[in-house]
Amino acid sequence: MRRLLLLAALLAASACAVAQRTSLVDRIVAIVNKEVVTASELAEAVDSAERELRRRGTTPPERSVLERQMLERLILDKAQTQMARDTGIRVDELQLDRAVQRVAEGNKMTLSEFRTALERDGVPFDGFRQDVRTQITLTRLREREVDDKIQVSDSEIDLFLEAMKAAPGERIEYNVAHILVRVPEQASPEQVDAARRRAEQALSLARGGGDFAQLAATYSNSPEALQGGALGWRAHDRLPELFARTLERMNPGDVSAPLRSPAGFHLLKLVDRRTAGTSDAPIPQTRLRHILIRTSETVSESEARRRLTDLRRRIVAKEADFGEMARVHSDDASSARGGELDWVYPGDTVPDFERAYQELQVGEISEPVRTPFGLHLIQVLERRSADMSVERRRLQARQTLRERKGDEAYHEWLRQLRDTAYVELRLEER
Repeated sequence: MRRLLLLAALLAASACAVAQRTSLVDRIVAIVNKEVVTASELAEAVDSAERELRRRGTTPPERSVLERQMLERLILDKAQTQMARDTGIRVDELQLDRAVQRVAEGNKMTLSEFRTALERDGVPFDGFRQDVRTQITLTRLREREVDDKIQVSDSEIDLFLEAMKAAPGERIEYNVAHILVRVPEQASPEQVDAARRRAEQALSLARGGGDFAQLAATYSNSPEALQGGALGWRAHDRLPELFARTLERMNPGDVSAPLRSPAGFHLLKLVDRRTAGTSDAPIPQTRLRHILIRTSETVSESEARRRLTDLRRRIVAKEADFGEMARVHSDDASSARGGELDWVYPGDTVPDFERAYQELQVGEISEPVRTPFGLHLIQVLERRSADMSVERRRLQARQTLRERKGDEAYHEWLRQLRDTAYVELRLEER
């Protein structure tokens, strides 16, 4: 009996030691609605952020500062993924595989080479796949909750086109970096004042010669914070009006005073500006045709590629006609027209499709091209430059206004989502 008691005591002591080690290895740093953020998740996110900043040539802020930045990012991601899951948004394995493959191809690597490169940089491949799944999920959530609800009226389009006529003929583009200090919805005067002081502190450091990219990683609540706040090149007419008015008066290198919007306080840095040609310049158009084979549970990607490769061989050898093959084999609505599309403008098709047809000579047939819709053979039939029709101008204006309003609405939606989530912070517990 004594030996059994001793054994029980040893087992209990061992279990206690394991529990203590577990608590040291991982713990809860935040509760978001019904889920938790663990210390290991936070540490992994901070490590990833530090790698990304160094890759961009930016010195990371102090780890404690980056911890709080990344904890806010994780809280917002958790709130969004919970909403997506609860409302039925799913990303299946086939969709995820295709997305990861596209990332690898975008880095000019095979999937195996890309996996090796990730693991050499200390990034687990399974973790990368999960990050891609999360990003696809969040994109679909944004499309459903924000983008699909944006409305643009005919009167708004009329006003926009009139303003464009009155604007200079040259189309100005700005390379912009951005810091957002978010203000909660229904914020108290004290909270607004604290956010304003934080923005002014960042402004003082930026105008004093501080690295804007590092300041963005330290101060900004925007999704671009870890990219140094970089928004990249934006056309004047595609920027929020508040930003566009301010940038007009700035010179490259300038940092704006804090700008107040419903989302919070913004600082803008004008990195550079350029002229992108005249608004009345002829627009390049391409007439083309394609054969699409959609992949599914019954048609694998390799099978679709094999079928298209065989069709291409027969068409190039003049053993078959492209139009006839499109009518018989294409899974697209254009099959009835022999695969022919209307004249397309830049931006009309998904990027993978556009990149492929832009590289073709007139009459040339592509190798199989992968897009989110499946695999395609593409043939360019004709190219021309033409003035934009009235209908086309209105369509482009509508799209521009949708993008502008969508960006503003998205930031506001994120703020409301964060403010309404139940969040309990435990970061100080050690």
